[in-house]
Amino acid sequence: MKAFLMYKDRDFDLEGELPSNFAALIQDLALNTLCDNMARGDRFLFQVSRQAVLAGSNDLATIRYRQKILKDCLENPSVVREMYHIVEESVENKKRHWMGIFNKYPGGILYNALEMMQMFVGLLRKLRNVADQHRHEFESEGFTNLFSLIQRELDDEYFGVVESHLKELRFQSGVLMSAQLGQGNEGIGYVLRKQHYKRLSWVGRMLGLQPAVYTYRIADRDESGARTLSELKNRGINLVANALAQSADHVDSFFNMFRIELAFYIGCLNLSERLTELGEPMAFPMVVSPRERTYSFRGLYDVCLALTMKRSVVGNDLDADLKDLVVITGANQGGKSTFLRSVGVSQLMMRCGMFVPADSFCSSMCHGLFTHYSREEDARMESGKLDEELGRMSDIVDMLRPGSWVLLNESFASTNERDGAEISRQITRAFLEKSIKVFFVTHLYDFAHNLHEQRLENSVFLRAERMDDGRRTFRLAEGEPLQTSFGEDLYNEIFRATEGGGAGQDIAAFCPEIHSSTSEKTAGSSVRVNGGEG
Repeated sequence: MKAFLMYKDRDFDLEGELPSNFAALIQDLALNTLCDNMARGDRFLFQVSRQAVLAGSNDLATIRYRQKILKDCLENPSVVREMYHIVEESVENKKRHWMGIFNKYPGGILYNALEMMQMFVGLLRKLRNVADQHRHEFESEGFTNLFSLIQRELDDEYFGVVESHLKELRFQSGVLMSAQLGQGNEGIGYVLRKQHYKRLSWVGRMLGLQPAVYTYRIADRDESGARTLSELKNRGINLVANALAQSADHVDSFFNMFRIELAFYIGCLNLSERLTELGEPMAFPMVVSPRERTYSFRGLYDVCLALTMKRSVVGNDLDADLKDLVVITGANQGGKSTFLRSVGVSQLMMRCGMFVPADSFCSSMCHGLFTHYSREEDARMESGKLDEELGRMSDIVDMLRPGSWVLLNESFASTNERDGAEISRQITRAFLEKSIKVFFVTHLYDFAHNLHEQRLENSVFLRAERMDDGRRTFRLAEGEPLQTSFGEDLYNEIFRATEGGGAGQDIAAFCPEIHSSTSEKTAGSSVRVNGGEG
C-alpha cells in the first residue's frame, strides 16, 4: 500500500536532493524559525518540514494536490493527528519488538516477525476504524484515495486470514516437516508441513487415541542433541520465517512512508495554530504558470518576524503583474529587508503546497529561488568583501535559468557608489534579458535612479515610508528613489538628549551641512506596499 499524500503517483523522498543554494536560503530567509514552529521541538517534524519547504515542486498539479489535502487537514485536525499518533506508535513499538541479536537465525527471525506483524495488525485495525468513521469528512483526492485503499485492502477477511496464519506460525503443536535422505544418509529437502490433524482434548489423550508415531527423546543434558534438533527446526522454518519477515517489512515501509508524508501536514497544522494564536491571517495562494507573469497580494507579512516577535506584524499590498523588476529603496530600518524576506518565504511556502502568510496571494511559479544578501567580513582575511560578493553571484548565475527569481539585499554596497551602481546595473540588465525576476533592496541611489529614469514598463519602484517626525510605518509605497536614507534619524535616536539635555543634541546642531543635504523630499502614492517591522 502507498499513502500518496505528497504526490499522486510516487512517494516523498525525505533524503532527496536539495537545491545547491539551500544553506543560503536558510540563512537569508530565517527558515529555521519557520521549521522550528512547524516542528514544536520534534526533530523528525523539523527534518520533514525543512526538506519539504526547500525541495518544493515546480509542478502546478502537485501544488494544488497538496493544497486540497492541507485544506482537509485544517478542517479535520483531530482526525489527522489521530492517524499520526497511530503511525508514531508503530515506530515506538518497533523499537521495543526489534531483537537484532536473534535476526541471523530462522527461529529468531520468525519470532521477531511474528511480534511485529501482531503489533502491525492492531495498528492497521485502528487505521481502518478511522477510515470507516471519518471518510465522509474528507474531500481531497489524496485522502479519498487513501481511505478507499485502506477499506478495500484491510477488510475483515484480510484480518481473519492474517491472524489465522500468525496463530499457526506460533507452532503451539510443534513443527511438522518432511525430509529426504541424501548422499551418506544426510538429510536434504527439508519442507515445513501444515498440521494435518487436530490436537486431541485431554480426554482423548487419556484414552490413548493419539495416532501412532515413532518418538525419539533427547536427554535433558544432551546439549549436542538439542543443538542438532534446533538446527533441524531452523531448516524447516527458514522459508516461512523469511516470507513473514518480508511481509512485516512491507507493512513497516507503509507505516514509515505514511508517517513521513503525514508529518508535513502535522507541521502545517502546528504552524497554522501558532499563527492563529498571534491573530495573523493565512491564505491559500492562487498558483499560475510562469508564462502569466502574475504577482499580487494583500496583507503579506514576514511570518518569521511574527513568530520571533510573538505578535502580529504589519501586512503588505502589492500589484506587480507583468513586472519583472522590483527595486526597493528608502529609509534605514523602514522594513525593506523584512519585505524582501516575506517575498522569499511566501514563494517557498507556495511551492511546497502550504498556505502563505497573507490575506490573499496570487503568483506565478518560479523555477528556482536565489538570494544574494550582504555578508559579514571574511574573518580569515582571505578575500575582500567585494570579491566574496562577486564569487557568490557567479555561483548563482551558474544555477539560473529563465523563470528563476533572485532576491538581492544591499548587494555590492561594499565598494564605492559608482562601481557598486555599475555592477548592479549590468547584472540586473542581464537578468531581465534572460527572463529572470529580480527583487533588489538597495541604498545605491545612482543605480536605483538610473533605472527609474528609464521608465521600464516591467519595473516597479517601492520606497519605505517615513513620517515627518522620522517615525517608520514599516510600509512601502510606490515612489521614486531618494538621495537620502535618512541616517540622521538613527543618529538622533541613538544620541537623543537624556534627562537634562545637552548630551545628545540634534544632528543638525553638530553637522548643519549634512542636515541640509539630507532634507526629506515629499513623494509617494496611494498604492500601499510594505514588508513588516524591522
